[in-house]
Amino acid sequence: MNDQDDRITILLVDDHALVREGLREILETQPDMRVVGEAEDSGTTVALAGDRQPDVILLDIEIPGGEVTATVNQIRSCSAGSRVIILSMYEGPQLVHALLAAGIRGYLLKSVHWQELVAAIRAVHADRDRIVLGVSRESLGYIGPGPSPGTLSARELEVLDLVAQALSNGQIAARLQLTEATVKRHLQNIFVKLGAVSRLDAVNKATEWQRRQPAAVPPRERPGHGHRSGQGRVTI
Repeated sequence: MNDQDDRITILLVDDHALVREGLREILETQPDMRVVGEAEDSGTTVALAGDRQPDVILLDIEIPGGEVTATVNQIRSCSAGSRVIILSMYEGPQLVHALLAAGIRGYLLKSVHWQELVAAIRAVHADRDRIVLGVSRESLGYIGPGPSPGTLSARELEVLDLVAQALSNGQIAARLQLTEATVKRHLQNIFVKLGAVSRLDAVNKATEWQRRQPAAVPPRERPGHGHRSGQGRVTI
């Protein structure tokens, strides 16, 4: 084999071209790494994975075209030797659990330093059984045996809160200053974490979960300050 063949082959997946370009620039400075393709959606990712059989796939958790765990499952079906490392903007402990069950080899936050990313790629490539998790100890402690509404991220709670108020995706996007595509991706992640099949199902599951939790003792109110409770809000 020549030096080119000995390099770790990598597929980059992110729906932002600038992110892919930045990752490519970093990885191609490494003498033992080679980027063999880029994708911006689930369908293209699976097709390229099957065609090029990369050693490692860096997969953004929020790409169009499919829910992330389904994408991982499809990748493993067509390219079983590829190690998938998830790149995410937030920590979602139960989603991490679901993705580990699907066979990912790493979960890193996008705030990770580039040296840590490079080290993670080398680690999972060198050892088929190695798993690299770049999440906090607190978050790691919440990774349990199954999905729980109590582990939704702050942004996901905001989205679900507005879903419970019967707002459309467009209205939610305007309220939170997001794009509709981003709202849809948040909803997909919420469905995964809650095991929900629809917007109404997600709200019902979260509400039922909250109802079963022990009642918290409310903080003592300061004199002259009343307490106002929100109406129709999911407050996990």
